[in-house]
Amino acid sequence: MYFLTYEQAERVVFFGDKLEIDPEAMAEVGRCYRFLQKFHRDKVIYGINTGFGPMAQWRVDERYLKDLQYNIIRSHATGAGKPLGDASVRAAMVARIGTFLQGKSGIHPDVVVLLTEFVNRGICPFIPRHGSVGASGDLVQLAHMALALIGEGEVHYKGEWRPAADVLRECGLKPMEIHIREGLSATNGTSVMTGISMVNQFQGVRLLDWATLAAVWMNEIAASYDDFMAAPLNECRRHVGQQQIARRMRELAASSRCFSKREIELYNPENKATYFEKKVQAYYSLRCTPQILGPIYDTLAQTRQLLEEELNSACDNPIVDPDTQYVYHGGNFHGDYISLEEDKVKIALVRLTMLTERQLNYLFHDRINGILPPFLNRGTLGLNYGMQACQFTATSTTAECQTLAMPNYVHSIPNNNDNQDIVSMGTNSALLCRQVVENAFQVMAIHFMALAQATDCLGIEDKLCDTSRRVYADIRKIQPSILEDTPFYKEIAQVITYLKRNPLNLK
Repeated sequence: MYFLTYEQAERVVFFGDKLEIDPEAMAEVGRCYRFLQKFHRDKVIYGINTGFGPMAQWRVDERYLKDLQYNIIRSHATGAGKPLGDASVRAAMVARIGTFLQGKSGIHPDVVVLLTEFVNRGICPFIPRHGSVGASGDLVQLAHMALALIGEGEVHYKGEWRPAADVLRECGLKPMEIHIREGLSATNGTSVMTGISMVNQFQGVRLLDWATLAAVWMNEIAASYDDFMAAPLNECRRHVGQQQIARRMRELAASSRCFSKREIELYNPENKATYFEKKVQAYYSLRCTPQILGPIYDTLAQTRQLLEEELNSACDNPIVDPDTQYVYHGGNFHGDYISLEEDKVKIALVRLTMLTERQLNYLFHDRINGILPPFLNRGTLGLNYGMQACQFTATSTTAECQTLAMPNYVHSIPNNNDNQDIVSMGTNSALLCRQVVENAFQVMAIHFMALAQATDCLGIEDKLCDTSRRVYADIRKIQPSILEDTPFYKEIAQVITYLKRNPLNLK
């Protein structure tokens, strides 16, 4: 059975690798198609010679079976809203190919070939944001993908929106031909929600890496005691994520000259002080970062595994099984797995954003940190305002994330004449998570600008760990140290782009 690793899919979607199809998997697709070609004769099989959804109670005359397949594509291309980004669409097509290559769909092998050409040539069908209830999968949004495959609708190609027919002709590709059930199979499944979730996963991991560095840099600025990330402390709590975050922090911090040593300052018998100006234990947003980021690490690790499983699942209906010589009717298109998982990721990344906002508040609040000017203001207090207004943006964006944290998995509105009486809303879950990801990058960008400014206020650039110092230099290429009041919005946008495009590659 064909298996596409998550890493392989990631390389295709985000780094431009070509998708290569295993000939054995294609042979299985052909075998399944040939079985269905013989099996479906003289039988009533949903979506082959019946209507769709509640219309399945009506048999469709043999004369109109090809029309039936075209009709589901055209009638369901009813999406609304802005188009999904190219990465999400590419990931959705890769997920669809993964479904077809399980050899359980009964489609003609040419469909896989055509979809692979779309992926490898950078042809992205127009797929609107809204339309899926995530129960018969992503019917509406997959119909838009299928519309492009049959040479209708629009595609994004080489930076332009163009008629699909023109691009197919230009690339020497023939539109998808209907044989038995290509229309239904192309529109039925969880591929769009899976594609969006892959983008969330990819950027969520980057956010976690940046949050881990920010935690180190924050504690460098505060000259924290370093034992909060010590191995004996974190290993006696058995969670993998906490231990991994603490390990990453230790590795990053190894070259730093900013941390304090408890054994030197507080475990020294000669220290007879009765009051300590420096905090014996740092604030939770600094000291508890392994415990806060650890569950986020674990969540993303679990999601990666689930996405890999979904990439290699037959998620349409019916399932055509040449091994048992049977066609099974069920609900593999139901998106509950993705819906619940994306809610978990969304909640985890909201928590990451909240931690970032609290660390930012520490930097801006002079009465809390006790070492920095108000709002990192290096100008004249009262006349200049430093980064004061940046906090408004970070706080309001974090607040929106907290509102978006409400689980979407528990939402279900029956529809389709109550045929779909409980639905997953999985694509909505993935899209809401997508918004949280974008918000998190906005707050994180402001935070890294503040970390650089705080470093200047204290004059500790040369004492930072190697990675903090490198990122400090990169931030300063975008925005010099702030002395006079200046607009920030362009630099915030540039730092967002920097964070998205420059992974730390923490392992």
